[in-house]
Amino acid sequence: MKMKKIKNKNPDLLIVGAGPVGCVIAERAAKAKRWSSLIVEKRNHIAGNCYDEINTKGLRIHKYGPHYMRFKKRRIFNYVSKFTKWIKGNYIVKSSVNGQLYPIPINLNTLEKFFKKKFKNKTQAKKFINTLKIKKRKIKNSEDYILSKLGKEIYENFYKNYTIKQWGIHPRNLNKSVVGRLPIRFNRDPYYVNQKLKVMPKQGYTELFKNMTRDNKIEILFNTSYEQIKKKISPKIATIYTGPPDVFFNFKYGKLDWRSLDFKFKTFKKNKIQECVQINFPNDHRFTRRVEIKHVTKQKSNFSTISYEFPKSKGDPYYPINNKRNVNLFKKYKKLIKKLEKKNIFFEGRLASYRYLNMDEVIEAALNLFKKLKNKYS
Repeated sequence: MKMKKIKNKNPDLLIVGAGPVGCVIAERAAKAKRWSSLIVEKRNHIAGNCYDEINTKGLRIHKYGPHYMRFKKRRIFNYVSKFTKWIKGNYIVKSSVNGQLYPIPINLNTLEKFFKKKFKNKTQAKKFINTLKIKKRKIKNSEDYILSKLGKEIYENFYKNYTIKQWGIHPRNLNKSVVGRLPIRFNRDPYYVNQKLKVMPKQGYTELFKNMTRDNKIEILFNTSYEQIKKKISPKIATIYTGPPDVFFNFKYGKLDWRSLDFKFKTFKKNKIQECVQINFPNDHRFTRRVEIKHVTKQKSNFSTISYEFPKSKGDPYYPINNKRNVNLFKKYKKLIKKLEKKNIFFEGRLASYRYLNMDEVIEAALNLFKKLKNKYS
């Protein structure tokens, strides 16, 4: 595809990637400093993996998997609220084990249903779980972590096979932080996320990020890679790179491993298909989860769309694989990244920092980077 003509070859900022980081920094640069930004995006749309679109039946779908917006900090929520109205994000997720649906994350209801026991309170439940825990002198990996927290039965039914499917790696070869991201609860909280501020953009994520970048100081080039334009553009202030670091450095130290996904969508003439937004399948099927996003977009329709997620090792990078090899490899790239800051090239975002980040954390990181740029170049 022929590249669109660039209006401004000397912007204040060159931003690589039109995902949340790129959009936030461009918006702040335009509004707070009246700096111009050129955003280059290799895909044909804004919003990165948050991108949503309307399908042929008029239903909003999350093209790259469900995005459950939640905020730890009200100031980040207040910032994003400038660009969207919200609806409540009542995110309920269940796991299908032996033909039964169980609340996920693990909570008192999960434990009661799975072990066919009734617990009067969390103290009684913890006492029971303590009898199942496998003591570990040192927690070396994801397997150790769950065995030491919940015991063998929960590990084997809810975690082991899901992790193998999702990552293509046995839990004993993954850092404990991989499974540690999912809370373990001894209460009856049914929601997937812990944060009190759980919301969904009323008109979707794509509209949110379009609103963020509606400014004549912001130019966006789609279907354009950094390689195509890096010799044509001379930013006056800085370059912000949000892609994978190994790609930027032409795989100098080797390739970082990522887990990718394939999505299959099916639409049914039915108001609702499943009882909650997401059902995980740790032990059955090739897909890991089945998502009916209509539960949280709250659309009224006689149709509903289900997405099925199939993890794979090749394709667009989604999740960094947190094992020893990749951690050590990224440390090498990080040294190169640090040196580039002297040349006014900055890396930010989930891909660039090779770590899993929630959306509020991504947006906060982008705001912090903009603050750093503002202080440095004002």
